Amino acid sequence: MTPVVTVFFFASIQSEIFMPKRKPKTIWIDADACPKPVKEIIYKTSVRLNISVVLVANDYQNIPTSDLIRLTVVSNGFDAADKHIIDNVEPHDIVITADIPLAAEVLKKKAVALDPRGQIYHENTIASILSVRDFLKEMRDAGTLTGGPAAFGPKDIKQFADSLNRLTS
Repeated sequence: MTPVVTVFFFASIQSEIFMPKRKPKTIWIDADACPKPVKEIIYKTSVRLNISVVLVANDYQNIPTSDLIRLTVVSNGFDAADKHIIDNVEPHDIVITADIPLAAEVLKKKAVALDPRGQIYHENTIASILSVRDFLKEMRDAGTLTGGPAAFGPKDIKQFADSLNRLTS
């Protein structure tokens, strides 16, 4: 298991040095699995900095009333929300997602991918992160590894807020 920890540590260090060169036009949220506290931070950031927010989801979600924030409901098809985001994201936009394959596609479009726990994905490390993800999936499928990530908590919320602030300031 040591190599897995090493890869994630390396990815985390590398992501800290990446900063966008321009203010994002839009923050996209892969909204179905995005924690509510993360969405609330994004809404506040949107209003404070006048940045548009688009939530993409398979079902209706409550959103604040604002000209800057909108919800796009897509079909329940496999990866329909991911496809919509990939088709519409522009360079320098920020995409909030825990979906590593989506993050990889976002980086190819020269946009920024940010995990709800605050990890900023970087094009130099995303391949390693994808490999680790696939390896862990194989171990779970074989029954060798059980469980998943730790519960989402206050530490994650703070890390996300700090990373979003770095990306938007």
